[in-house]
Amino acid sequence: MSPVSSEQYISRRSPVLSKRGIVATSQPLATLAGVDILRTGGNAADAAVAVAAALQVTQPCSTGLGGDCFVLYYSANRKTVEALNGSGRSPGALTQELAGKAGFRDRLSPDHALTVTVPGAPAAWVDAHERWGRLDLSEILEPAIDLAERGFPVSPLTANWWQEGAEQLLSRHRHGQELMIHGRGPRAGEVIRLPTLAKTLEILAEQGKESFYRGQIAEKIVAAVGEAGGVLSLDDLAAHESQWVDPICTEYRGYHVWECPPNGQGLAALLALNILKSCGFDEYPVFGPDRLHLMIEATRLALADTKRYVADPEFSRIPVADLLADEYARQRAAAISVKRSMDPPLWGDPLSPGPAGTDTVYFCVADAEGNACSFINSNFSGFGTGIVPEGCGFSLHNRGYSFVLDPKHPNGLAPGKRPYHTIIPGLSTHAGTGKLHTVFGVMGGMMQAQGHLQVLSALIDDDLDPQAALDRGRFQLEEGSPGGDVLLEDCLDPGTTAELEHRGHRIRILSGLDRSLFGLGQIILQEREGVLWGGSDPRGDGCALGLA
Repeated sequence: MSPVSSEQYISRRSPVLSKRGIVATSQPLATLAGVDILRTGGNAADAAVAVAAALQVTQPCSTGLGGDCFVLYYSANRKTVEALNGSGRSPGALTQELAGKAGFRDRLSPDHALTVTVPGAPAAWVDAHERWGRLDLSEILEPAIDLAERGFPVSPLTANWWQEGAEQLLSRHRHGQELMIHGRGPRAGEVIRLPTLAKTLEILAEQGKESFYRGQIAEKIVAAVGEAGGVLSLDDLAAHESQWVDPICTEYRGYHVWECPPNGQGLAALLALNILKSCGFDEYPVFGPDRLHLMIEATRLALADTKRYVADPEFSRIPVADLLADEYARQRAAAISVKRSMDPPLWGDPLSPGPAGTDTVYFCVADAEGNACSFINSNFSGFGTGIVPEGCGFSLHNRGYSFVLDPKHPNGLAPGKRPYHTIIPGLSTHAGTGKLHTVFGVMGGMMQAQGHLQVLSALIDDDLDPQAALDRGRFQLEEGSPGGDVLLEDCLDPGTTAELEHRGHRIRILSGLDRSLFGLGQIILQEREGVLWGGSDPRGDGCALGLA
């Protein structure tokens, strides 16, 4: 079978409709795992944990037990939105001084063992299940265990990413072969078995999260990290707990848009939406150069603020309410010119009268009762560090790379601290009734908040269905830099591109497999009649499926 080509990388699909439940993920086999759990009587939370585990098996080059996750959950009975922060802290021994002695100046190396923070995903899976689910954990994890034991054919795009990670990361570590075939990544369509991962999932199913953070798995994690030059300890793992947090929210054109609070970057999406409300966004033609220009400029301002303020709230004061205030949005919108791109903006000060001068999986589930789960799980970049604990079958993430080596910066490295997080799930409800509107997400590093803004605008401003919203071309401020180049997909109108360049934007066009930089999204929308509409990103291998 030939490799994936640019010509194969364009897709237009119809949305998936159902009244009994929908699962949308980046891997068809993971989608099926979630559908099977719904069919056997599980709810949205049960199916979501099943999907998270199945994605660890089918897309380990992006996600898994060695990473972190965040969750938003909508309860149909209570019409409430709850948030779970499943991110871990830095090791207690990891200090700025230690990093300096290891030869690092501005930040850690992305593949160094010092970037391994406590993996929060396993605890969050169990905690989400215990709070919202109804089936036994063993039943929920069974589809993933079966996939890992019996093997599965690897999908095309995942095979590309898997091989890249095998060459650059897994091959450098002693137990990386547990995720390879004869020292390489699996080819598209090739069947791979992951027996050590199956055993780890069985232990988690039988013994719960304690088996990961205090048992034999914990010992193997610490040994692997120490062997590679890291300082994660058994005490660090044993001290880990998920955090139940209050989600943050803004109102946009009749909808409440919900995000997890910092240390995640969901604040950026809400800031950008607020700015768009304040600059007459809906007065301009649909998806023309004026609208794109305003979206890009609003994103610049939102990212500038996010990079300044988002950090672990236990270490830094983050004025979320002030940042999301309407008056502050008007101040920031006043900095935007309709005719010209701004210079790289500075972060703003919401307390003063004017301005102060990578790899992930996202999926969503909605069930027949109206409950919905927006879930994101990540290794940060690819296989993370590529460090695989012996006999465990998963790699450890490199989320500590997000820290900066500046003790005065809000996101400065410190012991026992959660780093800035790029991964964010999204959810929206009707402002008047509190009923579910959508669960949505766009995975991919600093693209995520930018993707949230773009798909929400498509859904709310332009009344597109979920699949059409995901099919639409996207922009990205390169690497999330407020002053960065504007990356555009090659499917956008050339006239629009030329007009954006005329207004001062530095444009770069991406095509083919490079389009994965624009993120891979999933959306489920609920109409007022209770009909669910699902969509899955054409830039990935996944799909949305509904129950008949």
